[in-house]
This record gives sequence, C-alpha cells and structure tokens, in this order.
Amino acid sequence: MKKVLFTILLQVIMVISASAQWVQTNGPYGGDITCFAVSGSAIFAGTDHAGVFLSTNNGSSWATMNTGLTNTQITSLAISGSAIFAGIAYGGVFLSTNNGSSWVAVNTGLPNNTTVYALAISGSTIFAGTWGDGMFLSTNNGSSWTAVNTGFPSNTSVNSLAVSGSTIFAATGGGGVFLSTNNGSSWAAVNSGFTTTSVLSLAISGSSIFAGTTDGLFLSTNNGSSWVAVNTGLPSNTYVSSLAISGSTIFAGTYSGGIFVSTNNGNSWAAVNTGLPANTNVNSLAISGSTVFAGTIYGGVFIYQ
Repeated sequence: MKKVLFTILLQVIMVISASAQWVQTNGPYGGDITCFAVSGSAIFAGTDHAGVFLSTNNGSSWATMNTGLTNTQITSLAISGSAIFAGIAYGGVFLSTNNGSSWVAVNTGLPNNTTVYALAISGSTIFAGTWGDGMFLSTNNGSSWTAVNTGFPSNTSVNSLAVSGSTIFAATGGGGVFLSTNNGSSWAAVNSGFTTTSVLSLAISGSSIFAGTTDGLFLSTNNGSSWVAVNTGLPSNTYVSSLAISGSTIFAGTYSGGIFVSTNNGNSWAAVNTGLPANTNVNSLAISGSTVFAGTIYGGVFIYQ
C-alpha cells in the first residue's frame, strides 16, 4: 500500500511539472535577486547592487524604488501593514511608508555598518537578524532596536527567520537553528538530527517546519525538538537556499540545481525547471495568490504558470 501511495504522489508531482513552466519577467534590471516581499498585488524585489524594484502587475513590469537608500545592495525585505522594511549590506534597516517611493534609515540601536540579512514580523515586533552581530528587535516600527542575543553564540550570523504565533525560529550560518518562545528574550539551539549546522532557509506550514541547509532539506513536526532529512528526489549535498509554501505544495530553491517541488510534506521531491536556464541559482521564492515568483542570480525574476 505504501508503495502504491508513493507512486500516486510521484505521479501528481509529475503532472504539476508537465503542466506548468517558468517564464522570465521583464526585469528587474540588475538581475541578481536576493529577496522578495509581497503585499496584496504589490511585489517588491530586492537586488544585489541595483536596489529595490516594485511590480503591481504580476511581474510584467518593474519600477526602481531607491529614493533615500544609501546603498543598493538589498539583503532582506519585510512588510508590516503600510510599513516596508529593507535590510541592506553594511547599512542596517531602511523604512518606507509610501509603498517604496522613498526610504529613511531606522538604525538607532543597531551596530554601525551592520548587514541585516533577515527580517520577520511577529505582531507588532520586528526582528532583524544580522551578519555577525546577532539578533535585534523593534517594537516601535523601527524607531529603535534592542539586541536580543541571550542563548546565541558570539558573532552569530542569521540567514533566515520564520514566525509561527509567538514562536520564532532563526537559521544561522554555523550554529544551526535557534528557537525563541518568549518574543526573542532568550534563544535555545534545536539541532537534533541535523547533519550540518549551516542552515540557509526556513519555512513553516502548520505543524511542519522545513529547514534548507548546505546538506539538503530537514523537517521537524515537533516544534524543532528533532529533525529528519527529507531529501528523496533531491541531488546529494544540495544547498537549499530558499523555501516557499502554498497550501500543500512546497517549493525549494537551490544553488545550481534550480527548483524542486513536493506535494507530500517533503516525503519526495521532483525538479520543476522547465523554462529556467540550466544550473540556475535560486536565491529567493515568494508566492502571491496563485503565482510563484523565483528570484535568480543574474537571471532576474521568473514566474511559475
């Protein structure tokens, strides 16, 4: 029975692969997409050295939104109501309250020249994970920031954040995954089952937490207490750089291997690369309605349709 069920699920994945393909959008210019943020019909794309771009027509066209930015190397984006936050390399956090038309620095309390590599919103709290300076939070829309590093090793680099209610997960570059259940006041490592502590991406779907690492994908169904590898169908030693979830479908972006999809909670994966250049590096994924956006290195944005 298990073999029959696996075959049926694999056939479903193959149908998805055959009936859809990736189509390159008209931009953004600069090509190297690092991050996305979605708010209704507005899709913001952060780039490496070309700043922030906005599309309001599902990627058909993109507009540059860089007024006020002192550095156009964007490393993270997040949206909270009408506030858009952008983390930039060596420049901390910038805020826009007019849909990206202009930006102002909101760095009080952050180390000078820090790189904010991950942003996440939990209620009225904004978390900023940095490259080498640990974690910070703001409860006043970015007006000021406070370090919240209890439980983290010194000089922690945070690659990704995921929030589920009052639970916050942080993926780090060398310490694995950390968990906070008290709004960041303290953190604990939750790494049982990992074969590497270099974690690149996180995503949450109900009680399932997925972690993309430099050694494939791992899944926890007990709030991070333990992890199991879920790599059937993925190449060996795959770097999983980005994750996005739509209903029961999970998309995983990789370095050099393009994009993979699972429709059975990660039990098996199939490549969905039709329309993508060979050996595509996928930095970021986002979902807006029924459209999946893929941010690539040098290839701009692709949509799945």
